[in-house]
Amino acid sequence: MSKALKNIIYNCNQATFLIEKRMAGKITAAEAVQLKVHLAGCSVCRLYQEQSVRINKLFTGLPATAFTLDEAFKSKLVKQLEEALNKN
Repeated sequence: MSKALKNIIYNCNQATFLIEKRMAGKITAAEAVQLKVHLAGCSVCRLYQEQSVRINKLFTGLPATAFTLDEAFKSKLVKQLEEALNKN
């Protein structure tokens, strides 16, 4: 098997990127082929694609204000992130 084909078949990071890129706009014909080849053999990425499509459908059309966080939650989240980063 060629190296290029192995890179397509075994690269889930690239596949998920292409799934999101396709939903956000357009992918090239070569990228579409790469994604199709990968999805043919990867059930995990097929599931990721299905879930991404559902999530996008749920949030399409909602106003941006529907996704704001209150200040107390933001402060708590920042504190947790800082603690987690300081552990390392």
